[in-house]
Amino acid sequence: MTVTKPRWLSVLIATVLMMMILVGSADAYSRHRRHRRNPEAGKGKAAKRIGVGTAVGAGAGAIIGGKKGALIGAGAGAGAGTAYHIHKKRSWRKRHARR
Repeated sequence: MTVTKPRWLSVLIATVLMMMILVGSADAYSRHRRHRRNPEAGKGKAAKRIGVGTAVGAGAGAIIGGKKGALIGAGAGAGAGTAYHIHKKRSWRKRHARR
């Protein structure tokens, strides 16, 4: 007398094995990723830093020199905000250098 296995059991075993192979490769990929995202380099952060610099510069310039001072202060504040953003991006990159 021979014992036959049900066909659905072999299909189930094959499906489980295929799923295990796919899950294993996805896990290996996530562990060996080399690129990290720089959280200091986003466009939103840049806009916020430059905008705050512009507002502070304009406010200080308005107190000191009226309308003309506000314009000059806004320009100086925007430049300072840009310089600060570039500094933060580069300092993060230096701390998290590739190996």
